[in-house]
Amino acid sequence: MRGDTPFIAGDWGTSNLRLWLCGADGTVLDRTEGPGVAAVPGRVDAAFLDVTAAWRAAHGPLPALFCGMVGSTIGWVEAAYHPCPAHVGSLASGLTRFTAAGADMAIIPGLSTRNPQGAPDVMRGEETQILGALARRPDLGSGRRLLCLPGTHAKWALLQEGSVVTFQTGFSGELFALLRGHSVLGRGTEGMQPQNGPAFIRGVQRSLTGAPLPHLLFETRSRQLLEGLSPQDALSFLSGLVIGADMAGGVAMAGGDLDGPVTLVASPALTDAYAAALAVAGHAAVGLDGGDLALAGLLAVRAATLS
Repeated sequence: MRGDTPFIAGDWGTSNLRLWLCGADGTVLDRTEGPGVAAVPGRVDAAFLDVTAAWRAAHGPLPALFCGMVGSTIGWVEAAYHPCPAHVGSLASGLTRFTAAGADMAIIPGLSTRNPQGAPDVMRGEETQILGALARRPDLGSGRRLLCLPGTHAKWALLQEGSVVTFQTGFSGELFALLRGHSVLGRGTEGMQPQNGPAFIRGVQRSLTGAPLPHLLFETRSRQLLEGLSPQDALSFLSGLVIGADMAGGVAMAGGDLDGPVTLVASPALTDAYAAALAVAGHAAVGLDGGDLALAGLLAVRAATLS
């Protein structure tokens, strides 16, 4: 990818597409959104052409750098997973390149590892947010750091001197959604959102007792029946159980001896919830809004390809 022409940076996930038209120096000139790859099966290339038609009419063929599920088996071109350890330079050197619409295209690889349970684990898209966090917070590039990217599938990443050495996935967001929407535990909570108050904290505390999560979950129901727990507090208690268990596993992965607080990368609502859970366990946390960290990571990879 040449460094003297405008280009497109793209974060293309399963559900959403975010594109930035950037000048040669990385300045954002315009931005737009579009459908995720799951919404355009078999026509990802056509979707890209549709969304970028005005930009290409104004500037001619535009090279593009992508991250996310656009590089998956349901995406545009499959990009192989990069094994840990990984850093901005190794990811930049492992781009999957192809040509489309008369321009050079490239996709950042996802990451793979053997997690502390000895099982294979993968991420795709979050690696670029991690690079963005490193670009925005250079202090994260020194020492031993723990990052968490909460979401549908929370990613806990251990960094050593700016390299991702390993990570593990927590099924927390999807598990909460399934329990809330398709089990007795969510009965009567329609339209409510979990709060990070006393009921949430109690759920986190219960998750730290050492009892297996399946043996704790039904308390969400039994405490309503026998202790008068309200549906709103039951939902918050359930959230505390799930987030607390996820947090305990993520911190255990790091094994202690961290330099600085746990860094949380997500929306403010999620970073607040995870920070509250970490505080119960005696761990400090700092939150970063994940909104534009993908763009920061894309720009960091592009800069590495030009250096």
